[in-house]
Amino acid sequence: MAEPGVTRVAVYIDFDNIVISRYDQVHGRSQFQRDKVRAFDRAETSAEPDIADKLRRATVDIGAVIDFASSFGTLVLTRAYADWSDPVNADYRGQLVSRAVDLVQLFPAAAYAKNGADIRLAVDAVEDMFRLPDLTHVVIVAGDSDYIALAQRCRRLGRYVVGVGVAGSTSRSLAAACDELVTYDALPGVIPIDTAQSATEQPETPKAEPDGRAGTSSQPGSRRTRRPGAAVPNEADPDSEDPQQLATSLLERALRLGHEKDDADWLHSSAVKSQMKRMDPSFSERALGYRSFSDFVRSREAVAELDETTTARLVRLNPTLAER
Repeated sequence: MAEPGVTRVAVYIDFDNIVISRYDQVHGRSQFQRDKVRAFDRAETSAEPDIADKLRRATVDIGAVIDFASSFGTLVLTRAYADWSDPVNADYRGQLVSRAVDLVQLFPAAAYAKNGADIRLAVDAVEDMFRLPDLTHVVIVAGDSDYIALAQRCRRLGRYVVGVGVAGSTSRSLAAACDELVTYDALPGVIPIDTAQSATEQPETPKAEPDGRAGTSSQPGSRRTRRPGAAVPNEADPDSEDPQQLATSLLERALRLGHEKDDADWLHSSAVKSQMKRMDPSFSERALGYRSFSDFVRSREAVAELDETTTARLVRLNPTLAER
């Protein structure tokens, strides 16, 4: 049994729903179906570069979703439902597995596998409510009105229900059935569409390396600027990235989550560190060369400010970043 006051969170992701909704949000209504994206395989030599670019711009940052869910408490299970043999979904498998997401395979029983994920997800969620009585929060990542009954049932069973959906594709009725509903675009760390499109329209010119090869792009989504958990299909192992940069990005995201959730100017440093540990259990300030978490925060003055005027260690996001 969980200790009194401990919050335990279950996350259910209708992966097709969120990926299709994001693509249509970025490129236009029903564009996912018109572009025949489901069967698109960027690895094929005949793959159209335009579709590959559109997919890149509509990439879903699943890491931002999982980090947001972790702000409610300890994640005890995270499941994503889809047909993982589809190339558009298969591109995400490595990223999802690295975040300990359980991939539930849905084999299409009909031409369009209508409601396949909805029914399986709902059945699993209700079963979990009875199997795991210590669950306190349920996060449903989908905007489909088919999940209204599930949200209502979870609330009747005493769970706090949070919905996450893409703007323009989320049912108002689902919002009414949840205790809290947020849009994907509003999650800390997610790049707004207008900003992402501006960056695409005015790309930086790659700088030549000493051997004459083009350098790595610094656009959002490249290896040099990617946030922890950001969705970048077919990327190398994130463990190969600079641990100091990853820790800085982790701190920034934790602070943004804390400010948004508590609506407070200053946060307790212990709460910020706990949030960082939930987002990335491998985080350790000592492993990064700091004797304490306060020393770690002081070294990131461009990201965070530490108030040491009182016995309580308080920290906040640097005001110059908070305005963004």
